[in-house]
Amino acid sequence: MNEKEANVPMTSGTEVVVRRLAVEDVDKVIALDAKIVGRRREGYLRPKLKEALTESGIQVSLVGEVDRHVAGFLLAKVYYGEFGVAEPTAVLDTIGVASDDRGHGVAAALLEQLRTNLRGLGIPRLGTEVHWDDQSLLSFFHHEGFRPAARLCLECDLDDRRLRERADARAAT
Repeated sequence: MNEKEANVPMTSGTEVVVRRLAVEDVDKVIALDAKIVGRRREGYLRPKLKEALTESGIQVSLVGEVDRHVAGFLLAKVYYGEFGVAEPTAVLDTIGVASDDRGHGVAAALLEQLRTNLRGLGIPRLGTEVHWDDQSLLSFFHHEGFRPAARLCLECDLDDRRLRERADARAAT
């Protein structure tokens, strides 16, 4: 094991090797994600993976291997002062684990290594977003120590009839 890897025992008795995301992992991660979500999201993932590998000053995205196959991955990024937050923070963008490897500690091992790496960089906080009705993911993140943030995530429905009516009224004046 080198300084880029960590072996973590899984609940099934085998080990997950957690390491930094590498260029050779791109197609494997895209294929794994397609199995997880039921469709290929290459247009979404390929730019994210490229950014994680080449455009980020600090590379924190990880892959988890079981028996030398990619069993899971996470994409994360470190921000310094963005989103109105003065202190550095990290954001977990995407996490995925192969269905055969779920429930055996792969995602927990990935998160634990990410937390270790971020603490080593002096990053005090890790955030993510979860759809409010994804109970299994919410439960997992709760178990891993995530809590609701002090910030409020806002969105605007651009097809909202009331917004269009207001815009039309402003244009008429």
